[in-house]
Amino acid sequence: MAHAFAVPFAGAQARPRGAQAHTARLRLTRRGRLVLIALPVFLASMVLLAFITGLIAPAHAGDAAPSVTHTRQVTLQEGQSLWTVAAEYAPDRDPRVVIGEIVELNNLDSTKVLPGQQIQVPTAG
Repeated sequence: MAHAFAVPFAGAQARPRGAQAHTARLRLTRRGRLVLIALPVFLASMVLLAFITGLIAPAHAGDAAPSVTHTRQVTLQEGQSLWTVAAEYAPDRDPRVVIGEIVELNNLDSTKVLPGQQIQVPTAG
């Protein structure tokens, strides 16, 4: 009686019958480990920073109380300018500041005004 033998060819490993196929382990390079660790840490820190910024930002919204400007409507007479109006209605303040407020209150393009024009002038209290 003749016996047959299976001989593995060179370089092949002999596996016992019924053994499962050996799977290769995942090998990470230095760069791969860096990406695997650094990327999630970076993303988590960005989310944390955005969250903290969102908590802090609204705290500055109500620091200053809104200021109320009391005004008086004035009809300009012949020969009056914003300077004379500012000096008349706010004698204790710098006329340049009062003129700036008048221009802003009335949405004027310049400081030139006409007789008969009605403007709002800031007053004290």
